[in-house]
Amino acid sequence: MKHSRMMMTAAVTSLAVLAACGSSKTASPATTAASTTAAATTAAATTAAGTTAVATTAVATTAAATTAAATTAAPAPPSSVGKGEGALAIVAWAGYAENGSNDPKVDWVKPFEDKTGCKTTVKVGATSDEMVQLMRTGDYDGVSASGDATLRLIASGDVAPVDTSFVPNYADISSFLKMQQYNSKDGKAYGIPHGWGANYLMWNTAVVKTDPDSWSVVFDKASPYKGKVTAYDAPIYIADAAVYLMASKPELKITNPYALDDTQFKAAVDLLKGQKTIVGEYWSDYLKAQAAFDQGSTVLGTTWQVIKGLVDTDAKVKVKTVIPKEGATAWSDTWMLSSKSKHPNCMYLWMNYITSPEVQAQVAEYFGEAPANPKACGFTQAKDHCDTYKATDEAFHKQLFYWTTPTKDCLDGRGSICVAFSDWQKAWTDIKG
Repeated sequence: MKHSRMMMTAAVTSLAVLAACGSSKTASPATTAASTTAAATTAAATTAAGTTAVATTAVATTAAATTAAATTAAPAPPSSVGKGEGALAIVAWAGYAENGSNDPKVDWVKPFEDKTGCKTTVKVGATSDEMVQLMRTGDYDGVSASGDATLRLIASGDVAPVDTSFVPNYADISSFLKMQQYNSKDGKAYGIPHGWGANYLMWNTAVVKTDPDSWSVVFDKASPYKGKVTAYDAPIYIADAAVYLMASKPELKITNPYALDDTQFKAAVDLLKGQKTIVGEYWSDYLKAQAAFDQGSTVLGTTWQVIKGLVDTDAKVKVKTVIPKEGATAWSDTWMLSSKSKHPNCMYLWMNYITSPEVQAQVAEYFGEAPANPKACGFTQAKDHCDTYKATDEAFHKQLFYWTTPTKDCLDGRGSICVAFSDWQKAWTDIKG
């Protein structure tokens, strides 16, 4: 999720987890031929002399070369993940790869290491921008990327397509999270969905007496709640304004809040500049957002389900949430494989492990999100967790617009007339002054 995610426990900036070596998840050791590479893709190169080399990359597999002088049949693509390389380095949001250092009862990294022999090092990313920069170093095997980072990583070539057949748990992941604009390209999957959540409208019922059903209440410059309205602090929030304008200004002809031409983008930016006059605080740390509602300094604005849960638990104020009639933005995180991965087998083993029902249940409850694998719902300690987070609610999902990196080549197919994300970043700085 999200651009500055802070967990209920102290965020770990980096951790190295030691484990005893174990066997790989599936027994398919590497064999060696003409070339072995480390990305889950297949590349073919044909030379002017008529020499064709086929390299099957990924997971410790073999490659064979066919030349005009000698013909050798290329081996069939691998059907499973090879033996783990013994190490794994990942970039993750705080709370996605816990090893017990924050809470001894919260540890799903050590069991992974014991099972696979992949000694795991985790670098916690504070923002999507930081994650993009870290992945460009080539020092990491994978990342849990949000939709405002995924297309940037794909476009830069820093991540590779994944072979979903190497991730058996992929078959159980909710279909509405697979092969979306934010995690695929040209018909190829660029990652394995992890978890998701919606961006709700929340209000203090003691102050906001009439239950709102529209985002208009957070954009009204004459708002009686001036100075106590909150908004999410990130360039991707421009899409929230676009969602509202899709319904309130149909003449703008916005069909995708992440595909805005100059006119549509200007309308969204102008709306947000007007909103700034009533915003008391922009938030990115959800614990601070919770505290603002608890203290009464915020009474209305954008929130996540986990924040509502924390406010409800504190019971200092009573709040309600709604997905307004215009719909809402949402986030879905994806585990992506580095194109420069030194340990692709271990990364594949991790992607399958982290999406298993039992582990998904642990992560979803600890972090506060809907699991990508609905089978996790049978393993959560709170039996109503998946109902609370709408994990299997298709009708709820259809109201949402998942974060997707804006590109100049419009995501709605209109051509190269849309405003790229770099300009969203500049505009957000301008909006906040």
